Amino acid sequence: MGPFAALDRFPVQATCEPPGIVERLAEGDPVFLDDGKLSGTVERRVPEGAVVRVRHTGPKGFKLKPEKGLNVPMTELGLLALTDEDRHSLDFVAQHADLIGYSFVQSAADVRLLQEELAKRRPADWSRIGLIAKIETPVAVRNLPEIIVQAARHQPFGVMIARGDLAVEIGFERLAEMQEEILWLCEAAHVPVIWATQVLESLVKKGIPTRGDMTDAAKSARAECVMLNKGPYVADAVAMLDRLLVRMTQNQSKKTPKLRRLNSW
Repeated sequence: MGPFAALDRFPVQATCEPPGIVERLAEGDPVFLDDGKLSGTVERRVPEGAVVRVRHTGPKGFKLKPEKGLNVPMTELGLLALTDEDRHSLDFVAQHADLIGYSFVQSAADVRLLQEELAKRRPADWSRIGLIAKIETPVAVRNLPEIIVQAARHQPFGVMIARGDLAVEIGFERLAEMQEEILWLCEAAHVPVIWATQVLESLVKKGIPTRGDMTDAAKSARAECVMLNKGPYVADAVAMLDRLLVRMTQNQSKKTPKLRRLNSW
């Protein structure tokens, strides 16, 4: 069973993958679903799994849907960096892909393991395959210098600031601080950055941006790449982002202001 047990008093239940996560949950551990839209704490372990008491959700409640993210930031999951399924996928990736996105990479050892697997499948030129490390946990942030050294000295390398999971894992209050530190470190190491997760989300989904969306998108000019989610207005969002970034690059180069002549009047 997943983190919600099927008990008479707690009729809501869910399963999760991999199921071994539940076995590592302890009383008091925080649990977040769907980028923090629902949060709670483990109340107790039961034979069916674990009982989670909901502590916070939106004013209209929360509808649990399949294939949504589960975050347990205080729990040591002990997960393998590469699963058997991942290795099977690498058989195809090594022969056909130009770039690999590595989710939930946490250490230089994780990077080394992937590189060894690529070398087995493409010994002559595996280092030509680019690698993007998704930084989405506090452990990955702490280990980022070692991750960069291990990856960038062997193959083309970039970092994705995966802000959805990162916000839940480190807390929303520290997200802005952490993305600034990642930008600083990657600029110093000459590593390109992808600014990801919900950029211009209101425009993409509803056709009208919010003021916060526009400010966030302007800040993304300091990265080399910006990722947009899919939605009915994504073409409009790409066009607006293009115009915005052209203007912002006149004011900012990475983390350094250009102090150009003001054009406000």
